[in-house]
Amino acid sequence: MDRKVKVVQYGVGKMSVFTMRYVYENGGEIVGAIDINPNVIGKDIGEIMNTENKGIIVSSAEDARKVLEETRPDICIVTTMSLISDLETPLMLCAELGINAITTCEEAFFPANSNPNLTNKIDELAKKNNCTITGSGYQDIYWGQLISSIAGSTHKITKIKGSSSYNVEEYGIALAKAHGAGLTLDQFDKEVASVDRISDEERQKLIDNGTYLPSYMWNVNGWLCEKLGLHVISQSQKCVPQTYKEDLYSSTLNMTIKSGDATGMSAVVTTETKEGITIESECIGKVYSKEDFDKNEWTIFGEPNTTIVVSRPNTVELTCASIVNRIPDVINSPAGYIPTSQMGELNYRVKPLNEYIK
Repeated sequence: MDRKVKVVQYGVGKMSVFTMRYVYENGGEIVGAIDINPNVIGKDIGEIMNTENKGIIVSSAEDARKVLEETRPDICIVTTMSLISDLETPLMLCAELGINAITTCEEAFFPANSNPNLTNKIDELAKKNNCTITGSGYQDIYWGQLISSIAGSTHKITKIKGSSSYNVEEYGIALAKAHGAGLTLDQFDKEVASVDRISDEERQKLIDNGTYLPSYMWNVNGWLCEKLGLHVISQSQKCVPQTYKEDLYSSTLNMTIKSGDATGMSAVVTTETKEGITIESECIGKVYSKEDFDKNEWTIFGEPNTTIVVSRPNTVELTCASIVNRIPDVINSPAGYIPTSQMGELNYRVKPLNEYIK
């Protein structure tokens, strides 16, 4: 491509501060910005980024179609919610207009195993209008490519076990609430944990009608199985509340979480495969105390056993850098809903983004 990559930023919150800056610093340009928050609508994105004005004013989501039609971006970066059902409107709009899209939505990483009907709906429209939709972020490397790369150096695998923790304070109110932060233990049990006290048949019905609430690792396990060529026999998840010995203030929730109440949750997803390999992955998302820090640890059991630990990763920045570095892969990919497991390795971009686009 002999010009700068044009990007529309959909969702102008905490994550966008990094994604927009990274786009500029990687030789791209922001041509539009969209949000639902009245506190940012009408502001120049430079004010959001704490830089000089960029001449791009944040528009209301009500005007999303107009913004996309007028700017005709090469790609739309969507940094809003964590469930793909909450992104149906922007992703379907992009698919309808033939505009590529990449999102930080965790379920969008591999939504075919949690909301297949909506995934297929987006896929069909994107194919019809020749664009690509996908999800990426921190999990693309640290829950995905890193593990598949280690697997590539292993003779025999019997089990893959992983755990990752992150501070829900850094991702906004939607994610914090999705993790049950601020709920009493009774509320957590009724609103979060009870979802998974169901039979496989009941779970499948929820998946088929698009109402299942997957933890992030549900989709990660699906991504890993596709990447490694494994065939899923069964998959289950269990959500357990996290608590702290003292009261914790959450700036995101704008409340003090009382000692003993849920600061977030641990979700463990167990996948059994036809090949005899079990994948057991855990994500721990909570409001951090002063002792907590991000950690990512995975072990591949087999011949040989291998453990890799990433201590104190800057999860937000890594998420946003992954999104921006994936942009050429998305634009170069076939039309449809294409998970990054089908896009090849995620690479560092030395040159401007447009120079990687065919």
